[in-house]
Amino acid sequence: MKHAAFQGRLVMLGFGSIGEGVLPLILRHIDMPKDRIEIVTADDRGVAIAAEYGIRHTVLPLTRDNYATVLRSRLSKGDFLLNLSVDVSSVALITLCRELGALYLDTCIEPWAGGYTDPSLTPSQRSNYALRESALALKAGAGPTAVTTHGANPGLVSHFVKQALLDIARDTGHDTTVPTTQQGWAQLAHDLGVKVIHIAERDTQVAAGQPKKRGEFVNTWSIDGFTGEGCQPAELGWGTHEKAMPADGHRHDFGCDAAIYLMRPGASTRVRSWTPLEGPMHSFLITHNESISLADYYTLRDETGRVVYRPTSHYAYHPCDDAVLSVHEFAGRNWELQPEKRLMMEEITSGMDELGVLLMGHKKGAYWYGSRLTIEEARALVPHNNATSLQVCVAVLAGMVFAIENPNAGVVEADELDHARALEICFPYLGEMAGVYSDWTPLQGRGELFPEDTDADPWQFSNFRVT
Repeated sequence: MKHAAFQGRLVMLGFGSIGEGVLPLILRHIDMPKDRIEIVTADDRGVAIAAEYGIRHTVLPLTRDNYATVLRSRLSKGDFLLNLSVDVSSVALITLCRELGALYLDTCIEPWAGGYTDPSLTPSQRSNYALRESALALKAGAGPTAVTTHGANPGLVSHFVKQALLDIARDTGHDTTVPTTQQGWAQLAHDLGVKVIHIAERDTQVAAGQPKKRGEFVNTWSIDGFTGEGCQPAELGWGTHEKAMPADGHRHDFGCDAAIYLMRPGASTRVRSWTPLEGPMHSFLITHNESISLADYYTLRDETGRVVYRPTSHYAYHPCDDAVLSVHEFAGRNWELQPEKRLMMEEITSGMDELGVLLMGHKKGAYWYGSRLTIEEARALVPHNNATSLQVCVAVLAGMVFAIENPNAGVVEADELDHARALEICFPYLGEMAGVYSDWTPLQGRGELFPEDTDADPWQFSNFRVT
């Protein structure tokens, strides 16, 4: 079915795994002429796929010096810039789109090249917190819709959180009236007793016969994107139930104050988490926009403005096994990327991406809600995808539909979108949707072999962190 009709021009900036995977979804579900779509990208990757669909493909890397000139000739009022690139400033692109009257969507707030690892910037200044604040500063005033950070995570998982809250409310006898405001959703999370939210993901995709080689970084989605965010400081939304700041934890001295950062990269920070099929696991605390936006969105204040409730929230990511080995080697090279990179796609022989949200601390303990998408299902549903990429791509589609249906919403995050409409678009492409309760806590089995200094409150971050 066609979810929306669009008569403007669409410029797809970047054509990596997500661009290749989302193109057939756009053509399938958005009613628009092919000849009004152009791909502008930094290299010739995907040129054969663009030709397969009859889409113009232009190799033209964008820089600080040329981006405005390149895009002014391709965009005007009512057009759409779909930003799937790396190393191009999202804030610069949003600002230009606002000036031109064009719609905009990205999956990550990107800095200019080198921004993630610029030694002249403090860890706070090169954090996702800082990048998010720079984008939120553009909220002032009306303008064409710019949907920020709307892939699988960040993006789709914010809609999972809302559905999970409604599920828990239903199963605990709470009022299930769907909130219509930010304060209403925050009040629901507070009343249910949710203390911690993990984006708990386990990728089990493998390529039998093609294991990771020495000197090679292997992953199921953007290697540059993964390593870039992995070198940023570990970041998490900081809840009101937390008793003590981590020894290496720091607050930011600007912005919403909903999050903290650790003085170490996310790719070397591990936390305990849980998914239904994997069970307990050690995961990477990789910085993500949703770690901050969820904590901010579910903040409840009293009449004086004082924060009275906020959950701790962060990403808990266990990538595919070859990616874990790649990160280990990457860390051993003092964060110098391996000379070879391989994005697993056609060589994947089995596995799934189990992506969901784990809400903890409520009456029923822990509740995981999310998508179980196998590689076989992903390939059958949409060409040029694996399980990980399709979860991102269908969320990009949902965000585009929102922008087309709501063209004058200004700068918006996933948490502000209608979760039911987004899930309606995404569900056919997410495999099995599961909601599972668990009695798991990060204290289970602890101290049996070696004494550990743990807190009696299982939901303290100090219990989740692997030291």
